[in-house]
Amino acid sequence: MKWHIQLSRYALVGIASNAFGYLLYLLLTYIGMGYKSAMTLLYMVGVAQTFVFNRSWSFGHRGKIRGALGRYVISYAIGYLLNLAVLWLAVDYLEFPHQVVQGVMIVILAMMLFLLQKYWVFPLE
Repeated sequence: MKWHIQLSRYALVGIASNAFGYLLYLLLTYIGMGYKSAMTLLYMVGVAQTFVFNRSWSFGHRGKIRGALGRYVISYAIGYLLNLAVLWLAVDYLEFPHQVVQGVMIVILAMMLFLLQKYWVFPLE
């Protein structure tokens, strides 16, 4: 499958998942959940739901599920730790609004995770 088709499909899955997740993030933080806790909870939900769609539809992966799932979890763990570190630095120390920081991180992580998924998680077999 051509990279631009993969990117388009990945973007559709990501936009739908992240738009819904970001609205939930705003709701959870509005009702009093801490921003790091909300991000952590929604990150886990997002990883679980997007694996199925990205594996089968975005990248058309036909390899072993177990290996791909392990690499997927590792790539998202890297993304999670990066997201948490940026929230900690930008919000706790630099005092930027968490809503803006998290919105920017969604875009940055999406680009990073696309490349990881294309070349490492779901490589052409």
